[in-house]
Amino acid sequence: MVEETPWQQSLRYVNRPNPYPFYEELRNTPVSRQPDGSYVVSTYREIVQLLHDPRVTSDPRKRPPEYQFVNPFDGMIIAEDPPEHDVGRRRMMRHFGPPVCPHMIADLEPEISRITGELLDKMIGKTRIDLVEEFAFPLPVTMICKVLGVPAESIPRFHGWIENALDGVDFGPEATDPEQLRRAEKGVAEVAALREFMTALLDQYAKQPGPGMLSAMVHEKDPEERMAHGELVRNAMLMLFAGHETSVNLISHSVLTMLRHSQVHDQLRRRPELVVPAVEEFLRLESSVQIWHTRAALGDIDLADTTIPKGSPIFLAYGSANRDPERFVNPDHPHLERPDNEHVGFSQGIHYCFGAPLARLEVQVALREFVRRVENPRVVEDPPPYRRNQIFRGPYHLLLDIDGIRD
Repeated sequence: MVEETPWQQSLRYVNRPNPYPFYEELRNTPVSRQPDGSYVVSTYREIVQLLHDPRVTSDPRKRPPEYQFVNPFDGMIIAEDPPEHDVGRRRMMRHFGPPVCPHMIADLEPEISRITGELLDKMIGKTRIDLVEEFAFPLPVTMICKVLGVPAESIPRFHGWIENALDGVDFGPEATDPEQLRRAEKGVAEVAALREFMTALLDQYAKQPGPGMLSAMVHEKDPEERMAHGELVRNAMLMLFAGHETSVNLISHSVLTMLRHSQVHDQLRRRPELVVPAVEEFLRLESSVQIWHTRAALGDIDLADTTIPKGSPIFLAYGSANRDPERFVNPDHPHLERPDNEHVGFSQGIHYCFGAPLARLEVQVALREFVRRVENPRVVEDPPPYRRNQIFRGPYHLLLDIDGIRD
């Protein structure tokens, strides 16, 4: 039996709760060739270099045929290069920030606070809660639906679609297991169902304008800034995917990390103003996006004494880079006042997450109110059960025992 590489081991589901020992081993070889011909980049400096390198494509369609794969992000700006990426991103950003909506994110804070309060109120009288189902999921998904203009009553439907779609994606040694192949087949069907849902919603908005960003994009008056229908469908799916997945995992991991380190919980109780840097530190420690998989070399790239040949797939291990001791002092431990904490939790370069301001605000409000109102929270099972997806890493459930909810 061939021994698995640290990268292959990190991708196994059994190691989802703690891939970090494998990342540590990976960083001994910053750019490592894998048996399938792909290259894994695991160190901070090298990942940042590639994120700004025009010789790296984000479009899997530009790979050689032997490295093509079914990509759920096909045709979305996250899997495109300039100039297509730049045009699509600009058309989306117009309705998510300046110049059309300069105060959009700040104006959402009262609504985020209201929903957060209501979710905590529902926990009154309980002694055990599931943080994921009762708090970390409903807050960001309610907000992204409001921002996009997706009817709230549709949430249970697309929650299942997205969950199954993500479960179907696997880049590791278990990808060809019969059970995983069945998940992959189901995932493809769920992506198709989500696409059908989004197409119908946008068709409805074309006939009758409604609230939210999607309707505004459908009725964009400037022909230079208007997305084609198919392009809008694909990127609406992306916004729904990414607009809540990162926040769900970050809220869950923020609370889990805080409760694993009682001194951090105490710090936040005494000094609530530390919530802002705390969110950055939790995002560094437990990156919501652990890896990214769509990159490839457009030409030979020399990096860290290794040549990545033209056409080779490149995996960026963000979760490893954010714990690189060459970049961060004592990287495996939370330090709420860490200086110079420029992590890659939201990527960098042209594909920097444009939803990051909303995600940050959601998690800051959620964490501040959780610390203020939840009495004596304790983790029931550590590690908690994790979801299967290797990209968007987070707990499936996070059971907490609590003594009550303060007013």
